Amino acid sequence: MKIHTMLSATWIALASVAGTASAHAGQAETVTPRFSQSIPNMPGKSLIAVEVDYAPGAASPIHTHAKSAFIYAYVLSGEIQSKVDDGETRIFKAGESWSEAPGAVHSISRNASNSAPAKLLAVFVVDSADKPLTTPLK
Repeated sequence: MKIHTMLSATWIALASVAGTASAHAGQAETVTPRFSQSIPNMPGKSLIAVEVDYAPGAASPIHTHAKSAFIYAYVLSGEIQSKVDDGETRIFKAGESWSEAPGAVHSISRNASNSAPAKLLAVFVVDSADKPLTTPLK
């Protein structure tokens, strides 16, 4: 029952993230929950995956993630421009990836193209009770 309750809470949090699409030049990102599971050999930790679809020209607002979250981001299609903390601004193409440490600020996350969509998979290793997963800063 405890695992079921944690998973239900996680899906509710993911649904709130999925429902908050940001706009850029009239275009939006869409966040879709794909996976959520408690990690059996790491009590109190969960593995959560979301798919982020960017319309052409779409961007996420400047944001941070749950304080405990370590994130691995993998570009599934298109090209994503990204900047985390004081790192360099880079364009990642399909098949490329980056990571975000707990507490990082993601100041740029956008589709690098104004004419083609882009998609990434974000995988979180996070304290199960740490909510929300994403918090806009501006």
